[in-house]
Amino acid sequence: MASRTERFKTAAVKAARTAKQWAQRAAREADRLLKEAQKRAKSEQRQRRIKAALRRTGKVLKAAGRAAIVAGIAAGIASARAERRARKARKKKR
Repeated sequence: MASRTERFKTAAVKAARTAKQWAQRAAREADRLLKEAQKRAKSEQRQRRIKAALRRTGKVLKAAGRAAIVAGIAAGIASARAERRARKARKKKR
């Protein structure tokens, strides 16, 4: 069975990957939104599409931000635990 540190590192890597995927998706949404905004929308239907695209982009960016925060926290916890373990190992060798 994997050690606690390895599990935390795995969780941190997985969270970072998820954050990266969400960031890429947010970038694609932003590109799509930019194209949509450049169409100089005059009709109400186009205005509604732009507002919907803005809402979607906002949601995606929020999710990407949350995923990045989770990845950062998981990585911090994993490194703190690894550091603490390394100190304990050094003390035992003395």
